[in-house]
Amino acid sequence: MATNIDKALYQQPQGIDDLAQDQPDDFEIEIIDPEAVNIRTGDLEIHIEPGEDDGDDFNANLADEMDDSVKESFAGDLVEDIENDKNSRKDWEKAYTQGLKLLGLQYEERTEPWNGASGVFHPMITEAVVRFQSETITEMFPAQGPVRTKIIGKETPQKKEAAQRVEEDMNYQLTEVMKEFRPEQERMLWSLPATGSAFKKVYEDPNIGRQVSMFVPAEDIILPYGATDMDTCYRVTHVMRKTKNEILKLQQAGFYCDMDLPDPMKASQDDIKQAKDKETGFSDLNDERYVLYECHVDLDLEGFEDKDDDGEETGIALPYVVTLIKGSNDILSIRRNWKEDDEYRLKRQHFVHYQYIPGFGAYGFGLFHLIGGFAKSATSIMRQLVDAGTLSNLPGGLKSRGLRIKGDDTPIAPGEFRDVDIGSGALRENILPLPYKEPSAVLAALLDKIVEEGRRFAATADMNVSDMSAQAPVGTTLALLERQLKVMTAVQARLHYSFKQELGLLAVIIRDNADPDYNFDPEKGNRSARQEDYKNVDIIPVSDPNAATMSQRVVQYQAVVQMAQMAPDIYDLPQLHRRMLEVLGIKNPDKLIPLPDDEKPKDPVSENMSMLRSEPMKAFMHQDHEAHIKVHMSMINDPLVQQLVGQNPKAPMMQAAMMAHVSEHVGYLYRQKIEQQLGMPLPPEDEKLPPEIELALSGMMAQAAQQVLQQSQGQAAQMQAQQQAQDPVIQMQQQELQIKQQEVQIKAQKAQADIALAQRKLAADAAAKADKIHFEEKKLVVDAADKADRATQARNNSKGNI
Repeated sequence: MATNIDKALYQQPQGIDDLAQDQPDDFEIEIIDPEAVNIRTGDLEIHIEPGEDDGDDFNANLADEMDDSVKESFAGDLVEDIENDKNSRKDWEKAYTQGLKLLGLQYEERTEPWNGASGVFHPMITEAVVRFQSETITEMFPAQGPVRTKIIGKETPQKKEAAQRVEEDMNYQLTEVMKEFRPEQERMLWSLPATGSAFKKVYEDPNIGRQVSMFVPAEDIILPYGATDMDTCYRVTHVMRKTKNEILKLQQAGFYCDMDLPDPMKASQDDIKQAKDKETGFSDLNDERYVLYECHVDLDLEGFEDKDDDGEETGIALPYVVTLIKGSNDILSIRRNWKEDDEYRLKRQHFVHYQYIPGFGAYGFGLFHLIGGFAKSATSIMRQLVDAGTLSNLPGGLKSRGLRIKGDDTPIAPGEFRDVDIGSGALRENILPLPYKEPSAVLAALLDKIVEEGRRFAATADMNVSDMSAQAPVGTTLALLERQLKVMTAVQARLHYSFKQELGLLAVIIRDNADPDYNFDPEKGNRSARQEDYKNVDIIPVSDPNAATMSQRVVQYQAVVQMAQMAPDIYDLPQLHRRMLEVLGIKNPDKLIPLPDDEKPKDPVSENMSMLRSEPMKAFMHQDHEAHIKVHMSMINDPLVQQLVGQNPKAPMMQAAMMAHVSEHVGYLYRQKIEQQLGMPLPPEDEKLPPEIELALSGMMAQAAQQVLQQSQGQAAQMQAQQQAQDPVIQMQQQELQIKQQEVQIKAQKAQADIALAQRKLAADAAAKADKIHFEEKKLVVDAADKADRATQARNNSKGNI
C-alpha cells in the first residue's frame, strides 16, 4: 500500500531514540491541533499554544502577516473610497485654484484688449496673509519659546519645580532640537488665512529618532463627504510624496514592508498643484517621488477582527493606519491606531486641524472665500484705471494715408522732433487723435470703497488713531481696539486651541518615547524625573487667546494700572508691573521687579538687610518665627538704626514693609500654636476643604484658640508687669512704697520693742512684787517662829521659875 509522507525539513537530533526509550510509562503527548500540544509526564504538564514563543507584537506591521490576495482586494477598495472622497470636493478645489490666482505672485502678461495691457493684481489678499503670518508667528513663537506649563491638581513646591523643568525642556526641544518646527509653523500660517484650513502632522520619525511636527497643506488631507471634524472622521487620507531613498530607510527601520518597489508613476498633477507651480514659477520636470496614501481608517480587518469576551466576532471596525503606493496599490504597512492598554480602542490622533473661519463642513473658510470677490473686483478696476492712464498719456488715433512720419513705429522721445511728409493740407488736418479720457475719478473712488470694505472684512484695516484725543481714557481706546480686533481675536483663540492640541501630542511623544532623562542638568531636581514631570503638568501655548496683538494687551494693562492708581491698597502693584514688563517683551523681568514669591528662605539678619535695601521679603512655614520676630523688633527699636534710617525719605515705606513682614511671622506663629493645641498639623492654606471637614475643624480650632488666648493673656500680663517694672515713674513709686514699707516696718519693730520692754518691765515689777511678797511671807514666818520660840521660852522660863 502506497503512502505519502512528507520528508522532514530537519534531521532528528542524535540520541532522541534513546531518550524516548528512557521515558516513563506515563509520558503522554496530546496534539490538540497542528500547532497546539499538551505534554504530560508525572506531575509535570507543559502546554504549548500557537505563537506562544514569539508573542503578538501589538506595534507590528500587520501587512507582513496578511495574504497577498487579501491585501490586493482590500487596497483596491480603499483606493476607490479615497478617489470618491477626492471627487466629492471638486468645487472646493476649484475655489482654491481660482483663489491662488488672486495672490498676484506672478505678473500676468496680457494680450487683451492689446499687447502689454496692465496685468497687475490688487494685493488685498496677499497683504492680509502677510500681516496675519507676521503678527501670529510673533504671538505663537516668541523668542523665549512658545510653551508654558500649567500644574494639574494641587499645586505643591515639587510640582512647581517639575513645571519649570518641563517648560524649559519643551522650549529647548522646539527651538533647538526640532529645527524644522518654526519654519513649518510659518508655512502653515501662510497657507491658513488664504485657504481657511491647514494641518500639522505630529509623529515620531524613525529615520531621525525623534518627534516631528510637519505642515500638511489642506489639499493633501482628503476627508470623506459629510465629515465635520478630525476626531469623529472615520477616514482621513494624507497624500504623501516620498523619494525612493526615504522609503528604503523606512523599510530598513522595519516601519514599511520589505518589498521591491515599483517604478514611480508620473501621475497627472491636480489643478491645485498646477496653480501653485504657476504662481511660484516651478515645474515638475524631474519629480520622481512616489505618491503614497496614508489612510487613517476604521476597518474590520480580516484575520484581526474585534471579538467580545466569548470570542465571538462583533463586526466592529477598529482604527488602523494603512499606507499604500498610489498607482500600484502596493500596501507598505498596516498598523493598529490605538493604545495597547486602551480597552475602548479609541483612535489615536496624529493630525491637528487649524481653521481660520469654521465653515459648513470639515474645511474652514479663508480669505479666498471671504474676500475673493472683493480682490477680483479691485483687480479689474485697478487694471482699468492703469489702462486708462496709459491711453491718456500715450493716445492713439487716425491719420491720412498720405502722411508719412520717419520712424513712426517708435514713440517720440521727450525733446525730439521728427520729419513729416504731408501729401496735402495742414498737419492737423491729416491727424485725428481719439478722445481718450483721464482715469475716471468715480472709478477710483469705487476702487477705494471696495478696498476699504475688503480690508475691513479681512480685519486688516488700519485704525485712525490720529482722530482720537490724546487725553482719551484708556477704556475708550480699549473699546475701539476691541471692536477693531474682534474678528482677529476670535481667530487667535482658535489658533490657541489648536496649538495646545499640537503641543499636547508632542508632549506625549516626548514622555513615552524620548530619552527618560533630561538633556540638561535642571536647577532643581534630577535629570531622571522627565517622564514623571510630564505626567504632572499640562502643556499650553504662551500666546494669549484673549488678545490678538501686543498693543491690545498693553492697553488692557494700562487700564488696570489706571484703576490701581485710584485704589492702590487693593492691588498687588509689583505683580501688576511685572506682568506689564512681560507683555512688553522685556527680558528677565524677575530681575527688574522681584516679587515675594521669588524669594527663598533667609535668616532674620539677611531679611533685615533686605528691608534696608527695600527688597521684598517673605516668611515661610518652617522658620523659627519667634526668633525672627525678636531679631526684627530689636532692629526696629534700635536707636542707632532709627536715627540713621529715619533720615531716609523711604523710611515710612521701609517700616511698613518690615511690620507687614513681621505680621507674616506672627500669623505663622499663631498657626503653630493652634497646631500644638490640636496635636496635629493644619491643612495647607490654599487647600479647598470639604464642608464637613471645615465644620469639624472650625469647632476644634475654636477650643484651641481659647486655650491659646488664655496662654497669650497670661504671657501678656507677665510682660506688662515686666514692662511696668522697667518704667522710671513706677520704679520711683516702688522705691517710695519700699521706704514707706521700711518706715512701717521700723515703727512696727519699735512698737514691738516697746511692748517687749514694757513686758520685761512688767515682768520685772511682778518679779519684784513677788519677791517682796515672798520676803514678807518669809518675814511673817520668821516672825511667827520667833514669836513661837519666845513663847516657848517664856513657858519654859515659867516652868523653871515654878
